[in-house]
Amino acid sequence: MGKAAAVGTAVVVCAAVGVAVVLARRRRRREAELLGSAVAERKRRAAAVIEEVESSLATPTALLRSIADAMVTEMERGLRGDIHAQLKMLISYVDNLPTGDEHGLFYALDLGGTNFRVLRVQLGGREKRVVKQQYEEVSIPPHLMVGTSMELFDFIAAALAKFVDTEGEDFHLPEGRQRELGFTFSFPVNQTSISSGTLIKWTKGFSINGTVGEDVVSELSRAMERQGLDMKVTALVNDTVGTLAGGRYMDNDVVAAVILGTGTNAAYVEHANAIPKWTGLLPKSGNMVINTEWGSFKSDKLPLSEYDKAMDFESLNPGEQIYEKMISGMYLGEIVRRILLKLAHDASLFGDVVPPKLEQPFVLRTPDMSAMHHDSSHDLKILGAKLKDIVGVADTSLEVRYITRHICDLVAERGARLAAAGIYSILKKIGRDKAPSNGSKMPRTVIALDGGLYEHYKKFSSCVETTLTDLLGEEASSSVVAKLANDGSGIGAALLAASHSQYAEVD
Repeated sequence: MGKAAAVGTAVVVCAAVGVAVVLARRRRRREAELLGSAVAERKRRAAAVIEEVESSLATPTALLRSIADAMVTEMERGLRGDIHAQLKMLISYVDNLPTGDEHGLFYALDLGGTNFRVLRVQLGGREKRVVKQQYEEVSIPPHLMVGTSMELFDFIAAALAKFVDTEGEDFHLPEGRQRELGFTFSFPVNQTSISSGTLIKWTKGFSINGTVGEDVVSELSRAMERQGLDMKVTALVNDTVGTLAGGRYMDNDVVAAVILGTGTNAAYVEHANAIPKWTGLLPKSGNMVINTEWGSFKSDKLPLSEYDKAMDFESLNPGEQIYEKMISGMYLGEIVRRILLKLAHDASLFGDVVPPKLEQPFVLRTPDMSAMHHDSSHDLKILGAKLKDIVGVADTSLEVRYITRHICDLVAERGARLAAAGIYSILKKIGRDKAPSNGSKMPRTVIALDGGLYEHYKKFSSCVETTLTDLLGEEASSSVVAKLANDGSGIGAALLAASHSQYAEVD
């Protein structure tokens, strides 16, 4: 090849290389533009979903007031005995709350959700109060929550018998006396006396054959007999009634109790003459504790989102317990999961492939949601670890973590504000929502609160309290106190067992 030809070939090669480099640069630039466009589109879609969630979960104060008004109306219907009332307003047959004079050894069984507690307490009267107490918590295997009545109550009675066997010398049962039990049963019951009541329906994920319409005290008593346990149920109470009794034992100004845990409910002290459906003699105290069963409240004013509606439709009890499904610990994490799933589908939040674990109902529990919500580290490391464990995404961007925490915040805030509206409705019903018109000083009003959601989810509980203050206004809120009543329902059941002891008249 001649020199000129070689030079020509080199020029052609160089030109080809140059063209290739230019084309590669253009391709990379185009790919970068496409990638940037895809990222921008994902962000736009994510923003659209988040904006829709913010709008559908919004709870302005004016809306909360109208929800409270609607709840008061339902409370009044329930007290009249209206069969169509959403709130059953169940009469508890507790017309005298603990005084502090109670003494002796008493047991309590607190069945309220996925766990139950057994408790014993030695009461020492007004001077010594609670001398000593012990309790154990037992988890209910999931299959028993959807099994048979006998299987469930036999499991409970066996755990109770085992607990009684550990009774130490610090607890004293007078010779010849039968052990007595207060039974906290945190499901809707048609109470027929202080120690009997028939189950209306299961809630909180329970669906057990053969118990609805049956006396739950008889079910437990038969199970205890099968275990060879000599114990008498002297008081059947709802967890809110138990919490109210325990709260009043510690503070005479307690007028209501609210449970915010796996489920939610409220009880309060009502004037007996304000209960039209009460047919017996008016109690000497003039008061009666009412179990509202407020979890069943529903209204077109409630801010139901598409996520709530889908969750309700797929639940064991569609169309029921709507208020509970919006604010209780059983459901908050699931609402968050459904929103994150929407973001995964519509905005590829966790990448091009939707994480299979995120498709599983209730895989995200409320305690996990709480841990993510409370993560205050600069890189949200705890939140990232939770997403890895729960969703199975090993590496999430800081933006994804912040979006996830924001969703937790939106769901928790709505739940807490709706819970506060419920408390406000009770205060309105008993006239404790504003200062007396005659100019006298507003009485101190204490709300006893119990449940893991309120106790452990601090952002939730603080939002309940600040919202209640907002609804009441400065003057009225200065006299209202929200007080944690830890294990109030267990202690309360034991106290009510004491006040209704079969030996009370001979003491």
